[in-house]
Amino acid sequence: QVQVVESGGGLVQTGGSLRLSCAASRSTFSINTMGWYRQAPGKQRELVALIGSSGYTVYADSVKGRFTISRGNGVNTVYLQMNSLNPEDTAVYYCKVKSNGGSNYWGRGTQVTISS
Repeated sequence: QVQVVESGGGLVQTGGSLRLSCAASRSTFSINTMGWYRQAPGKQRELVALIGSSGYTVYADSVKGRFTISRGNGVNTVYLQMNSLNPEDTAVYYCKVKSNGGSNYWGRGTQVTISS
């Protein structure tokens, strides 16, 4: 079983920054992509950013130029650097790890709250 654990959420003011971290527990795990999703109250979960094993990245239009996804030195870690935050970024942020076999593993989420 693979465990996915997020950390780094919190409360910041508009214009501030946060860095989210995600780690998958199994070191021999063959990862295809790692991504960050978010879900605001009353809204559907949406993709924020994704990074593939080759390093390609995908971003939601709403975060381009403000957020950066990166892999850690440990292959099973991923970060999301979030700058110029605004209240519309308030949500629970989830990490999803997709294996080469097509299985998806989700973390429990970390709350990000941006005050105006």
